[in-house]
Amino acid sequence: MHLTPHAPDIAEPHGAIRLVRHVCKIGLLLLACALVVTVPAKAQTATSAALLDKNRQSLPPAPALAAKPYSAALKQALAQGSQGLKNSQFPGAAVKAIADSGDARLAWYLFDLLRVAGSDNEPALVAAFEKLTGAALPANPYTAMGDRLLAWDLPAPPGYRELKRDLFLLIEPRWAVFFADADSIIDWRHVGWGGVFIDDRPDASSGQACPRGCIPALDQPKVTPAAQGDWYSKDAIVFGVVVNGQARAYPKHMMEIHEMVNDTLGGRQIGMPYCTLCLSAQAYFTDQVPGFKPLLRTSGLLSRSNKLMYDVRSGSVIDTFTGQARSGAMRKAGITLAQTTVVVTTWGAWRAAHPNTTLLAQDGGIGRNYPLNPLRGRDDQGPIFPVGDVDPRLPVHEVVLAVTSPQGQAIAFPRAAVQLALAAGEKVSQAGVEVLSQAGGLRAFAEGKEITSQQSFWFAWSQFKPKTQLWKR
Repeated sequence: MHLTPHAPDIAEPHGAIRLVRHVCKIGLLLLACALVVTVPAKAQTATSAALLDKNRQSLPPAPALAAKPYSAALKQALAQGSQGLKNSQFPGAAVKAIADSGDARLAWYLFDLLRVAGSDNEPALVAAFEKLTGAALPANPYTAMGDRLLAWDLPAPPGYRELKRDLFLLIEPRWAVFFADADSIIDWRHVGWGGVFIDDRPDASSGQACPRGCIPALDQPKVTPAAQGDWYSKDAIVFGVVVNGQARAYPKHMMEIHEMVNDTLGGRQIGMPYCTLCLSAQAYFTDQVPGFKPLLRTSGLLSRSNKLMYDVRSGSVIDTFTGQARSGAMRKAGITLAQTTVVVTTWGAWRAAHPNTTLLAQDGGIGRNYPLNPLRGRDDQGPIFPVGDVDPRLPVHEVVLAVTSPQGQAIAFPRAAVQLALAAGEKVSQAGVEVLSQAGGLRAFAEGKEITSQQSFWFAWSQFKPKTQLWKR
């Protein structure tokens, strides 16, 4: 994603949830007389000593939860939230009612309101959040609020999907398809706006523009043989893919513009998302999917600071890291897209290893001029969106080769350390997975066969796979 801050990354829940129910029996009916939910604050548990933000500063303890059914007045206030904004009026009375409710779960809704309601209303929302949670917010309250919520891992309030839907459709009505699946496995707490709008163009092969502005996918890009690739520096980064013996290089600076390419390579159709926030590119096979012909697009939403991609033809959300369909018809069909490895290397090294490779045309085949550094150091100061509590074993922006072994064990291999070890002739392996250098990049092998791997920032992989093993030299 390109623009303004938003979208959480969240670690796995820490601590137990104790649920105490007092039940009254009346005839054949069981009626709940009281319900108390107690969630120990992460900062008060044995594992919470490492509860740190992206700057390795301690995060405050989570508020205790004492959930109870909404009162009629609170229900009315929540209903007024999106309606007031729809009428260009800040729902001040609703925000006050939420702050007075004592239900810390509703802090998620205040966070969403902060994204939608605009900077003029920031003080009121900050005050409500602080009263509701008992946690003071420092400067840049949007990021601080998101970091706290993600670290605390508070449960979503009742009806949260609908509450969030009514707010987010004020930004982009075409997101309605994502909210429509009541049985989706999307965790709506993790979903935020990335600052751009949906790419729902049915065809993106000729540089067609997005009416409101989007991150524009590129379909079936024009390519040139390696001999015509001298325009691209031999030291510049490419994402290399080989399918059925056919190699292709995708220049990083072009992928930073499109973040999604749908292509045909080695007789197969592939969809290739690139999340600039996570520094992670994947390649998925989009043919041979029973009942579907996926065409991947960027939604404009984020999930845990990762691109929320979807199939424009079915409206199904697909997990960028795994290829698993998380909503819509593809979820109902149990679809997970098959994946192949993307090698991150230099154009010179890739071309030397694959002399017959092709390279995306300099203008993408659409007559576009691509700046060589479109992000201009956007992420140099760390993640620009909330990330919650981080795994302190590595810096947040350490680059790792991320692998899941055939036995299901997640493993992270720090790229720089692996390259030094391999250059020194050392073997690099962990949990039955060995990493080798090929074409200037890294590939992973297990049981004598290559397994899918991907490059990623540490914060993204460790929060997606919080039980990941970390290889150390």
